[in-house]
Amino acid sequence: MANIKSAKKRILVTETKTSRNKSIKSEVKTSIKKVEAAVTANDKAAASAALATAISNIESAASKGVYHKNNAARKVSRVTKLVNTLA
Repeated sequence: MANIKSAKKRILVTETKTSRNKSIKSEVKTSIKKVEAAVTANDKAAASAALATAISNIESAASKGVYHKNNAARKVSRVTKLVNTLA
């Protein structure tokens, strides 16, 4: 454990940010899995609804700095391409 006060604070701040980022990443992964499940079930309406939610979650995560903007764009592109295969 650190002895310096500022180092102790950095440890606490890092733990807080890590837990926040994990939560956001988990939410993104879950929303992507919901899209994939809807596509697997050939349910176009559910896939489109899940896609809108997934894109919103991914872009929100990118704006908060959890994902790099190119990483977020790639995720959105892949999920959108997946839904478009139903058309």
